[in-house]
Amino acid sequence: MREGDVIALLGVVAGAMVILFPIVRALAERIRPRALDAGLREELQILREDLLAEIQQARREIGDLGERVDFTERLLAKKAER
Repeated sequence: MREGDVIALLGVVAGAMVILFPIVRALAERIRPRALDAGLREELQILREDLLAEIQQARREIGDLGERVDFTERLLAKKAER
């Protein structure tokens, strides 16, 4: 390779780096996971607590319904024995 060709090749590589570097950096910033800000984190925590409370309430109600079904089955069984 001649000296002029090497310089031209280095110029092309350096030019490509100058042009592509901001694009690559912008893409990296776009795909990087962002940290949640404090307000969003607090809102998610409140929603989580609300959901847990609703799930616990639903479990209690299901347990109550199970007890009622058991009671009803016992009453029906007594009635059927008579």
